[in-house]
Amino acid sequence: MPAVKKPAKAKKAARPQFGDWDAPRVTALLVLADGTVIEGYGIGAEGEAVGEVCFNTAMTGYQEVLTDPSYAGQIVTFTFPHVGNVGTNDEDIETTNLAASAGVVGAIVKEPITEPANYRSAKHFDKWLKSRNIIGLSGIDTRALTARIREQGMPNGVIAHNAKGRFDIAKLKKMAAAWPGLVGMDLAKDVSLTQRMEWDEKLWDWKDGYTCAEDGPWKVVAVDYGLKRNILRCLTSAGCDVTVVPATTKAEDILAMNPDGVFLSNGPGDPAATGEYAVPEIRKLVDSGKPLFGICLGHQMLGIALGAKTMKMHQGHHGANHPVKDFTTNKVEIVSMNHGFAVDRESLPQGVVETHVSLFDGSNAGIALEGKPVFSVQHHPEASPGPQDSHYLFRRFVGLMEKAKG
Repeated sequence: MPAVKKPAKAKKAARPQFGDWDAPRVTALLVLADGTVIEGYGIGAEGEAVGEVCFNTAMTGYQEVLTDPSYAGQIVTFTFPHVGNVGTNDEDIETTNLAASAGVVGAIVKEPITEPANYRSAKHFDKWLKSRNIIGLSGIDTRALTARIREQGMPNGVIAHNAKGRFDIAKLKKMAAAWPGLVGMDLAKDVSLTQRMEWDEKLWDWKDGYTCAEDGPWKVVAVDYGLKRNILRCLTSAGCDVTVVPATTKAEDILAMNPDGVFLSNGPGDPAATGEYAVPEIRKLVDSGKPLFGICLGHQMLGIALGAKTMKMHQGHHGANHPVKDFTTNKVEIVSMNHGFAVDRESLPQGVVETHVSLFDGSNAGIALEGKPVFSVQHHPEASPGPQDSHYLFRRFVGLMEKAKG
Protein backbone atom coordinates (compact mmCIF):
# COMPACT_ATOMS: atom_id res chain seq x y z
CA MET A 1 0.00 0.00 0.00
CA PRO A 2 1.55 3.31 -1.01
CA ALA A 3 2.49 5.72 1.82
CA VAL A 4 0.07 8.50 2.42
CA LYS A 5 1.67 11.92 2.11
CA LYS A 6 0.99 14.32 4.91
CA PRO A 7 -0.58 17.56 3.80
CA ALA A 8 1.97 20.34 3.48
CA LYS A 9 1.87 22.91 6.26
CA ALA A 10 0.60 26.26 5.20
CA LYS A 11 3.36 28.83 5.15
CA LYS A 12 3.03 31.68 7.61
CA ALA A 13 2.20 34.96 6.06
CA ALA A 14 5.18 37.23 5.69
CA ARG A 15 5.55 39.75 8.50
CA PRO A 16 3.82 42.95 7.47
CA GLN A 17 6.23 45.64 6.36
CA PHE A 18 5.71 49.30 7.00
CA GLY A 19 4.24 50.95 3.98
CA ASP A 20 4.15 54.59 3.07
CA TRP A 21 0.93 54.96 5.07
CA ASP A 22 2.19 53.22 8.22
CA ALA A 23 3.98 55.08 10.99
CA PRO A 24 6.88 53.29 12.73
CA ARG A 25 6.38 52.67 16.44
CA VAL A 26 7.47 55.50 18.74
CA THR A 27 10.47 54.33 20.79
CA ALA A 28 11.74 57.59 22.30
CA LEU A 29 10.27 60.69 23.94
CA LEU A 30 11.35 64.14 24.98
CA VAL A 31 9.13 65.30 27.86
CA LEU A 32 9.51 68.95 28.86
CA ALA A 33 8.89 70.46 32.28
CA ASP A 34 5.70 72.19 31.08
CA GLY A 35 4.21 68.82 30.11
CA THR A 36 4.98 68.93 26.38
CA VAL A 37 5.63 65.45 24.95
CA ILE A 38 7.63 65.12 21.71
CA GLU A 39 7.66 61.66 20.09
CA GLY A 40 10.46 60.13 18.03
CA TYR A 41 12.62 57.07 17.52
CA GLY A 42 15.32 55.91 19.88
CA ILE A 43 19.02 55.70 19.13
CA GLY A 44 21.89 54.93 21.44
CA ALA A 45 21.35 53.71 24.97
CA GLU A 46 17.96 52.80 26.41
CA GLY A 47 16.75 54.41 29.60
CA GLU A 48 15.71 57.84 30.78
CA ALA A 49 17.66 60.91 31.86
CA VAL A 50 16.79 64.41 32.99
CA GLY A 51 18.64 67.58 32.01
CA GLU A 52 18.50 71.02 30.43
CA VAL A 53 17.62 71.01 26.72
CA CYS A 54 19.86 73.22 24.54
CA PHE A 55 20.71 73.41 20.84
CA ASN A 56 24.07 73.36 19.08
CA THR A 57 24.50 74.96 15.64
CA ALA A 58 27.80 73.32 14.64
CA MET A 59 27.82 71.45 11.32
CA THR A 60 30.71 69.20 12.34
CA GLY A 61 32.31 67.88 15.52
CA TYR A 62 29.37 66.01 17.06
CA GLN A 63 31.72 63.58 18.81
CA GLU A 64 33.68 66.43 20.37
CA VAL A 65 30.40 68.03 21.48
CA LEU A 66 29.10 64.86 23.10
CA THR A 67 32.37 64.28 24.99
CA ASP A 68 32.85 67.89 26.11
CA PRO A 69 32.50 67.83 29.93
CA SER A 70 30.96 71.31 29.77
CA TYR A 71 27.73 69.64 28.55
CA ALA A 72 27.23 67.74 31.81
CA GLY A 73 23.58 67.84 32.77
CA GLN A 74 22.40 68.83 29.30
CA ILE A 75 20.45 67.29 26.42
CA VAL A 76 21.93 68.55 23.14
CA THR A 77 19.73 69.20 20.11
CA PHE A 78 21.77 69.30 16.90
CA THR A 79 20.43 71.82 14.38
CA PHE A 80 22.45 70.22 11.56
CA PRO A 81 20.23 67.35 10.35
CA HIS A 82 22.83 64.70 9.44
CA VAL A 83 24.61 63.59 12.60
CA GLY A 84 26.58 60.35 12.72
CA ASN A 85 27.43 60.14 9.03
CA VAL A 86 31.21 60.20 9.60
CA GLY A 87 31.10 57.64 12.41
CA THR A 88 33.26 57.89 15.52
CA ASN A 89 36.83 57.16 16.56
CA ASP A 90 39.03 57.07 19.63
CA GLU A 91 40.95 60.23 18.77
CA ASP A 92 38.19 62.85 18.80
CA ILE A 93 37.14 62.39 22.41
CA GLU A 94 37.46 65.59 24.46
CA THR A 95 36.94 64.14 27.94
CA THR A 96 40.07 64.42 30.08
CA ASN A 97 38.82 62.30 32.96
CA LEU A 98 38.05 59.08 31.11
CA ALA A 99 36.93 57.45 34.36
CA ALA A 100 33.96 59.81 34.59
CA SER A 101 30.68 58.99 32.89
CA ALA A 102 29.66 60.99 29.83
CA GLY A 103 28.79 64.52 30.87
CA VAL A 104 26.02 64.99 28.34
CA VAL A 105 22.85 63.07 29.20
CA GLY A 106 21.13 63.00 25.82
CA ALA A 107 21.37 63.76 22.10
CA ILE A 108 18.58 64.80 19.73
CA VAL A 109 18.94 64.58 15.93
CA LYS A 110 16.59 64.99 13.00
CA GLU A 111 17.53 62.27 10.51
CA PRO A 112 18.21 58.58 11.14
CA ILE A 113 21.87 57.67 11.51
CA THR A 114 23.41 56.66 8.18
CA GLU A 115 26.30 54.26 7.67
CA PRO A 116 29.63 56.01 8.38
CA ALA A 117 31.49 57.35 5.37
CA ASN A 118 34.86 58.56 6.62
CA TYR A 119 38.30 56.99 6.56
CA ARG A 120 38.85 57.80 10.25
CA SER A 121 35.68 56.07 11.42
CA ALA A 122 36.20 53.15 13.81
CA LYS A 123 32.70 52.66 15.22
CA HIS A 124 29.12 53.33 14.12
CA PHE A 125 27.62 56.35 15.88
CA ASP A 126 24.72 54.35 17.33
CA LYS A 127 27.05 51.75 18.85
CA TRP A 128 29.26 54.54 20.18
CA LEU A 129 26.26 56.19 21.90
CA LYS A 130 25.38 52.86 23.50
CA SER A 131 28.96 52.32 24.70
CA ARG A 132 28.95 55.73 26.41
CA ASN A 133 25.42 55.28 27.81
CA ILE A 134 24.10 58.34 25.96
CA ILE A 135 20.35 58.25 25.23
CA GLY A 136 19.42 59.46 21.76
CA LEU A 137 16.24 60.61 20.01
CA SER A 138 15.81 60.97 16.25
CA GLY A 139 13.03 61.75 13.81
CA ILE A 140 11.69 64.97 15.34
CA ASP A 141 11.44 68.50 13.99
CA THR A 142 14.64 69.89 15.45
CA ARG A 143 14.03 73.28 13.79
CA ALA A 144 10.76 73.65 15.70
CA LEU A 145 12.45 72.65 18.97
CA THR A 146 15.28 75.10 18.32
CA ALA A 147 12.80 77.90 17.61
CA ARG A 148 11.00 77.09 20.86
CA ILE A 149 14.26 77.29 22.85
CA ARG A 150 15.16 80.55 21.10
CA GLU A 151 11.82 82.12 22.05
CA GLN A 152 11.18 80.57 25.47
CA GLY A 153 14.63 79.70 26.78
CA MET A 154 16.28 76.37 27.61
CA PRO A 155 13.71 74.07 29.27
CA ASN A 156 14.29 71.23 31.66
CA GLY A 157 13.26 67.89 30.22
CA VAL A 158 13.51 64.12 30.25
CA ILE A 159 14.79 62.10 27.30
CA ALA A 160 13.61 58.48 27.30
CA HIS A 161 14.30 55.52 25.00
CA ASN A 162 12.51 52.19 25.18
CA ALA A 163 12.78 49.77 22.26
CA LYS A 164 9.28 48.40 22.97
CA GLY A 165 7.77 51.86 23.13
CA ARG A 166 6.59 51.50 26.72
CA PHE A 167 6.62 54.73 28.70
CA ASP A 168 5.13 55.97 31.96
CA ILE A 169 4.44 59.47 30.67
CA ALA A 170 2.99 60.70 33.96
CA LYS A 171 6.20 59.70 35.73
CA LEU A 172 8.37 61.34 33.07
CA LYS A 173 6.39 64.59 33.36
CA LYS A 174 6.93 64.59 37.14
CA MET A 175 10.67 63.98 36.66
CA ALA A 176 10.99 66.89 34.25
CA ALA A 177 8.96 69.26 36.44
CA ALA A 178 10.83 68.30 39.62
CA TRP A 179 14.38 68.70 38.31
CA PRO A 180 15.79 71.94 39.81
CA GLY A 181 17.87 72.97 36.78
CA LEU A 182 21.48 74.06 36.44
CA VAL A 183 21.26 77.26 38.51
CA GLY A 184 22.99 76.58 41.81
CA MET A 185 24.40 73.25 40.60
CA ASP A 186 28.11 72.42 40.93
CA LEU A 187 28.93 69.80 38.29
CA ALA A 188 32.68 70.36 38.01
CA LYS A 189 33.34 67.91 40.84
CA ASP A 190 31.61 65.17 38.82
CA VAL A 191 33.81 65.51 35.72
CA SER A 192 37.14 66.67 37.16
CA LEU A 193 40.17 64.46 37.63
CA THR A 194 40.64 63.20 41.18
CA GLN A 195 44.45 63.21 41.10
CA ARG A 196 47.30 64.96 39.30
CA MET A 197 48.17 64.05 35.74
CA GLU A 198 51.09 64.98 33.49
CA TRP A 199 50.20 65.84 29.89
CA ASP A 200 52.55 65.71 26.88
CA GLU A 201 50.33 65.14 23.82
CA LYS A 202 50.53 67.75 21.04
CA LEU A 203 48.01 68.91 18.45
CA TRP A 204 46.91 66.45 15.77
CA ASP A 205 48.96 66.32 12.59
CA TRP A 206 47.57 65.00 9.31
CA LYS A 207 50.61 62.80 8.70
CA ASP A 208 51.60 61.68 12.19
CA GLY A 209 48.40 62.04 14.23
CA TYR A 210 49.03 62.90 17.87
CA THR A 211 52.68 63.07 18.91
CA CYS A 212 54.38 63.53 22.27
CA ALA A 213 56.26 66.70 23.15
CA GLU A 214 59.52 67.00 24.98
CA ASP A 215 59.50 69.05 28.17
CA GLY A 216 58.53 72.61 27.30
CA PRO A 217 60.24 75.69 28.74
CA TRP A 218 57.07 76.93 30.48
CA LYS A 219 55.68 75.01 33.44
CA VAL A 220 51.89 75.37 33.56
CA VAL A 221 49.44 74.01 36.11
CA ALA A 222 45.98 73.48 34.59
CA VAL A 223 43.06 73.34 37.03
CA ASP A 224 40.51 70.83 35.75
CA TYR A 225 36.89 71.97 36.16
CA GLY A 226 35.88 69.85 33.14
CA LEU A 227 38.91 70.26 30.91
CA LYS A 228 38.88 69.52 27.17
CA ARG A 229 41.83 67.54 25.85
CA ASN A 230 42.49 69.84 22.91
CA ILE A 231 43.10 72.75 25.29
CA LEU A 232 45.91 70.71 26.81
CA ARG A 233 47.28 69.95 23.33
CA CYS A 234 47.27 73.65 22.45
CA LEU A 235 49.19 74.47 25.63
CA THR A 236 51.72 71.71 24.97
CA SER A 237 52.16 72.73 21.34
CA ALA A 238 52.79 76.31 22.47
CA GLY A 239 55.77 75.12 24.54
CA CYS A 240 54.12 74.44 27.89
CA ASP A 241 55.00 71.58 30.22
CA VAL A 242 51.53 70.86 31.63
CA THR A 243 50.42 69.30 34.91
CA VAL A 244 46.67 68.89 35.43
CA VAL A 245 45.23 69.12 38.96
CA PRO A 246 41.70 68.48 40.31
CA ALA A 247 39.11 71.26 40.64
CA THR A 248 39.39 71.33 44.44
CA THR A 249 43.17 71.85 44.53
CA LYS A 250 44.24 74.61 46.94
CA ALA A 251 46.16 77.63 45.66
CA GLU A 252 48.96 76.88 48.13
CA ASP A 253 49.48 73.45 46.57
CA ILE A 254 49.48 74.91 43.05
CA LEU A 255 51.99 77.63 43.95
CA ALA A 256 54.17 75.05 45.73
CA MET A 257 54.69 73.47 42.30
CA ASN A 258 56.35 76.75 41.26
CA PRO A 259 54.57 77.11 37.90
CA ASP A 260 55.34 79.83 35.38
CA GLY A 261 51.59 80.18 34.80
CA VAL A 262 48.22 78.77 35.85
CA PHE A 263 45.35 77.82 33.55
CA LEU A 264 41.68 77.76 34.65
CA SER A 265 39.67 75.35 32.51
CA ASN A 266 36.21 75.15 31.05
CA GLY A 267 33.54 73.08 32.75
CA PRO A 268 29.81 72.56 33.39
CA GLY A 269 27.25 73.95 35.80
CA ASP A 270 26.74 77.24 37.62
CA PRO A 271 29.99 79.23 38.09
CA ALA A 272 28.66 80.71 41.31
CA ALA A 273 28.13 77.21 42.76
CA THR A 274 31.55 75.86 41.75
CA GLY A 275 32.98 79.24 42.75
CA GLU A 276 32.10 78.66 46.39
CA TYR A 277 35.25 76.57 46.73
CA ALA A 278 37.15 77.66 43.60
CA VAL A 279 36.89 81.46 43.72
CA PRO A 280 38.82 81.92 47.03
CA GLU A 281 41.68 79.88 45.53
CA ILE A 282 41.56 81.88 42.27
CA ARG A 283 41.85 85.13 44.27
CA LYS A 284 45.02 83.78 45.90
CA LEU A 285 46.41 82.86 42.47
CA VAL A 286 45.68 86.39 41.19
CA ASP A 287 47.41 87.89 44.23
CA SER A 288 50.46 85.69 43.63
CA GLY A 289 51.34 87.62 40.47
CA LYS A 290 51.59 84.46 38.38
CA PRO A 291 50.25 84.72 34.79
CA LEU A 292 46.69 83.42 34.75
CA PHE A 293 44.58 82.33 31.74
CA GLY A 294 40.97 81.15 31.93
CA ILE A 295 38.48 79.70 29.44
CA CYS A 296 34.68 79.35 29.73
CA LEU A 297 33.85 78.32 33.34
CA GLY A 298 37.38 79.40 34.30
CA HIS A 299 36.64 82.79 32.73
CA GLN A 300 33.36 83.13 34.63
CA MET A 301 34.89 82.22 37.99
CA LEU A 302 37.83 84.55 37.37
CA GLY A 303 35.25 87.28 36.76
CA ILE A 304 33.63 86.52 40.13
CA ALA A 305 37.05 86.49 41.81
CA LEU A 306 37.75 89.97 40.40
CA GLY A 307 34.43 91.36 41.66
CA ALA A 308 32.02 90.80 38.77
CA LYS A 309 28.80 88.78 38.73
CA THR A 310 27.56 85.98 36.49
CA MET A 311 24.08 85.38 35.13
CA LYS A 312 22.05 82.60 33.52
CA MET A 313 21.52 83.14 29.79
CA HIS A 314 18.20 82.85 27.98
CA GLN A 315 19.28 80.34 25.31
CA GLY A 316 23.02 80.18 25.84
CA HIS A 317 25.73 80.02 23.19
CA HIS A 318 26.35 76.56 21.73
CA GLY A 319 27.95 76.30 18.32
CA ALA A 320 30.94 76.80 16.07
CA ASN A 321 29.92 79.89 14.13
CA HIS A 322 29.98 82.68 16.71
CA PRO A 323 31.58 86.03 15.80
CA VAL A 324 33.60 87.61 18.61
CA LYS A 325 35.51 90.90 18.51
CA ASP A 326 38.87 91.22 20.26
CA PHE A 327 39.18 94.87 21.30
CA THR A 328 42.95 94.46 21.81
CA THR A 329 43.46 93.72 18.10
CA ASN A 330 40.22 95.14 16.63
CA LYS A 331 39.81 91.86 14.76
CA VAL A 332 36.74 89.64 14.53
CA GLU A 333 37.16 85.91 15.11
CA ILE A 334 34.79 83.05 14.29
CA VAL A 335 34.81 80.97 17.44
CA SER A 336 33.32 77.94 19.12
CA MET A 337 31.15 78.54 22.18
CA ASN A 338 29.43 76.37 24.75
CA HIS A 339 28.00 78.14 27.77
CA GLY A 340 24.68 78.80 29.45
CA PHE A 341 26.06 81.31 31.97
CA ALA A 342 27.95 84.53 31.27
CA VAL A 343 29.85 87.29 33.06
CA ASP A 344 27.54 90.29 33.47
CA ARG A 345 29.44 93.01 31.60
CA GLU A 346 27.55 95.69 33.56
CA SER A 347 29.04 94.33 36.78
CA LEU A 348 32.71 94.55 35.74
CA PRO A 349 34.52 96.58 38.43
CA GLN A 350 37.08 99.31 37.84
CA GLY A 351 40.39 97.85 36.77
CA VAL A 352 38.81 94.89 34.94
CA VAL A 353 38.80 95.55 31.19
CA GLU A 354 36.44 93.93 28.71
CA THR A 355 38.68 92.52 25.95
CA HIS A 356 36.19 90.49 23.88
CA VAL A 357 32.49 90.77 23.09
CA SER A 358 29.99 88.53 21.28
CA LEU A 359 28.75 90.16 18.09
CA PHE A 360 25.58 88.05 18.24
CA ASP A 361 24.13 89.55 21.41
CA GLY A 362 26.75 91.87 22.90
CA SER A 363 27.46 89.62 25.87
CA ASN A 364 30.89 89.58 27.47
CA ALA A 365 33.43 87.21 25.91
CA GLY A 366 36.72 88.20 27.57
CA ILE A 367 38.33 90.19 30.38
CA ALA A 368 41.79 91.26 31.55
CA LEU A 369 43.03 92.70 34.85
CA GLU A 370 44.86 96.00 34.52
CA GLY A 371 48.43 95.90 35.78
CA LYS A 372 48.59 92.11 36.15
CA PRO A 373 49.18 89.19 33.72
CA VAL A 374 45.63 87.92 34.13
CA PHE A 375 43.10 87.38 31.34
CA SER A 376 40.33 85.03 30.23
CA VAL A 377 37.86 84.39 27.40
CA GLN A 378 34.38 82.94 27.26
CA HIS A 379 34.83 81.10 23.96
CA HIS A 380 36.93 78.04 23.14
CA PRO A 381 40.16 79.04 21.37
CA GLU A 382 41.32 75.42 21.14
CA ALA A 383 38.49 74.57 18.74
CA SER A 384 38.82 75.11 14.99
CA PRO A 385 35.73 76.81 13.54
CA GLY A 386 37.69 79.72 12.03
CA PRO A 387 39.61 77.38 11.66
CA GLN A 388 42.27 78.66 14.08
CA ASP A 389 41.32 82.29 14.61
CA SER A 390 41.82 82.15 18.38
CA HIS A 391 44.96 80.02 18.75
CA TYR A 392 46.89 83.26 19.30
CA LEU A 393 45.51 83.34 22.86
CA PHE A 394 47.79 80.47 23.85
CA ARG A 395 50.75 82.40 22.44
CA ARG A 396 49.55 85.45 24.39
CA PHE A 397 49.62 83.36 27.56
CA VAL A 398 53.15 82.20 26.78
CA GLY A 399 54.15 85.83 26.13
CA LEU A 400 52.93 86.79 29.61
CA MET A 401 55.00 83.98 31.15
CA GLU A 402 58.07 85.09 29.17
CA LYS A 403 57.63 88.66 30.39
CA ALA A 404 57.05 87.60 33.99
CA LYS A 405 60.16 85.43 33.99
CA GLY A 406 62.19 88.28 32.59
